[in-house]
Amino acid sequence: MERIRLIGLGKSFGVRQVFSNVSFEIKEGERLGLVGPNGAGKSTLLKCILGYEELDEGQVVKSSVATIGYLQQDVNLGDESLAEEIQKAWTDVHRLEDQLAELTKKLEVEEATESDLSRLDYLQNRLEWLGGYDYEAKTKRIVYGLGFTDEDLDKPANSFSGGQKTRINLAKALVRRPDFLFLDEPTNHLDMEMLEWLEGYLSAYPGGILVVSHDRYFLDRIINGVVELEHHKATTFRGNYSRYIAQREERQKAALAAYEKQQEYIKKTEEYIDKYRAGIKSKMARGRQSQLNRLERLDAPETTSSLRFQFPPAAMSADKVLVFDKVSVGYADKKQGTKTIANNLSFVIRRGEAVALIGPNGAGKSTIVKSIVGELHPQEGHIDVGNRVQIGYFSQEHEELHPTWQVVDEIMNNFNYSEEKARNVLGMFMFKADDVFKLVGDLSGGERARLALLKLFLQGDNFLVLDEPTNHLDIPTREIVEQALQQFGGTCFIISHDRYFLDQVSTRTLSLEDGVITEYLGNYSYYKEKLKQEEDLLALANEGQDDNGTSGKTIVKSNDSINSTSYASANKNGATTESNAGDAEVAPKKQNSYMTEKMLAETESEIARLEATMKMYEVQLANPVVQQDVEELAKLSQQMEQAQQNLDELYEKWERLAAE
Repeated sequence: MERIRLIGLGKSFGVRQVFSNVSFEIKEGERLGLVGPNGAGKSTLLKCILGYEELDEGQVVKSSVATIGYLQQDVNLGDESLAEEIQKAWTDVHRLEDQLAELTKKLEVEEATESDLSRLDYLQNRLEWLGGYDYEAKTKRIVYGLGFTDEDLDKPANSFSGGQKTRINLAKALVRRPDFLFLDEPTNHLDMEMLEWLEGYLSAYPGGILVVSHDRYFLDRIINGVVELEHHKATTFRGNYSRYIAQREERQKAALAAYEKQQEYIKKTEEYIDKYRAGIKSKMARGRQSQLNRLERLDAPETTSSLRFQFPPAAMSADKVLVFDKVSVGYADKKQGTKTIANNLSFVIRRGEAVALIGPNGAGKSTIVKSIVGELHPQEGHIDVGNRVQIGYFSQEHEELHPTWQVVDEIMNNFNYSEEKARNVLGMFMFKADDVFKLVGDLSGGERARLALLKLFLQGDNFLVLDEPTNHLDIPTREIVEQALQQFGGTCFIISHDRYFLDQVSTRTLSLEDGVITEYLGNYSYYKEKLKQEEDLLALANEGQDDNGTSGKTIVKSNDSINSTSYASANKNGATTESNAGDAEVAPKKQNSYMTEKMLAETESEIARLEATMKMYEVQLANPVVQQDVEELAKLSQQMEQAQQNLDELYEKWERLAAE
């Protein structure tokens, strides 16, 4: 079994220590998530393991023949075509092919020596080992799986969008099917369809995986272990991300309890020593002092600083905050002139709602947002903003920030604050000391996102339009933003690919696809559940058709749509309307596969229910009234423990079903 062992790794940049004494191993078939706050050194650790960064201490032990695929963040692509860019992953194979061709050509005109035959055998075996005889087929499978077409293969790689470039780099990492995959933020810029494809691919991947990601939904579905990099050290946990959070909280509680207990013991011992230092018990006092001197002192549990904020109370507005009435939206295109993305869109957002807009990249989500905030005008129809509605806009590109200003100027100039007041509010959002004098243009993606959030917080608007608000934010910061939005009394309209975030904050989901909006009266998980029900109905409709194409039942799909995509129905003659559900190319699902998927969906629903129950117990346990009732507190604790046990069993069941 291949494995990579990390033994006592340490790295510093000047006087700043990034990490020290990091030790763990990655085995074949293991999928580890590398988590920690921004700046903890996760990307640096990956580069050190790969040898791209020099280590200050420790060593990495791996087999000389082990292959590693690496996806790094924000790689610039050149002018070569997509096909040529992907072929770079096979450089060593092409080198072997050239050597083999050269040797074969030589042997055509010269008599082969023993050395030549030995070399020929080595080159052929090595080429076969590296997959050199079917690499073109492997390449096409990956490229097509990531959503590219034959036409795309001839396009310049640098002409693609940010999400497509991420997929190109993913293809280069995956195409060799290496022994190990190192993935640094693989979900950046991917839409939900691509995220689900990647989750399915990685779940079935036989090699070892080390992935850095802030996507909690992705981590929960992919990993079976966690390496936490924080406070310069690494700690390992078993299970997916949710189990890691539970285990970490338990460890922190236990560490804090042990520290406090030791501190109490030290205090009492020192008081005893001081009291009896002289006198009849002085010998006992000296003995206590000796014990205290030998005591191995526990360090106080370290805490990570994070921003803390709540949006100010939202001013009252009209009930109908936003109305889209038969709206068509688009933009000006240099080649095609005015380009329409979506036609005849109609929906209403009411006061207090948190509405999520989801859909594939390029569907027009950001165009709709720009129409709402007035940056684009609708081509047809009307967009009405209600009375007393104040729009606060968070743009994913942060165009509202000024690259040439200092961070402190961004606040002073926009809100007429003194430097002292500006520095105080910047401190709330983790801009400390000389950080406030950085140029905005020199900030990292996470820092720019925090600064944009601070401006949104200070504006005090009652309708927040958020375009990818969690991009570049680490998980602790995302959780704080979630809490702030949950407590926000105003209205939200959110575009995001962060499915976990959407589950926490959204109350309604609008799905935009092929220029049509479909509404679902719940969060992202509710939307997925409805889609699954529709797929099940289609599967039953297909299974109900006999060899003559007849069916004894009629199946009608339904969801919560107000402006919906078409439904499918099968009539007695086996015909379908407004759907390709009855196409001959769609094969009925196998019963085993269908039942497994159904059980998986039911397990996911039960997990979601139990997780909600756990949160309810946490709220109840935090109630001061409950805390004063010893019997009720004990009862709730017992119920919570049982629920956690059931949840652990469901996680194991889910992993087993997902593997099937």
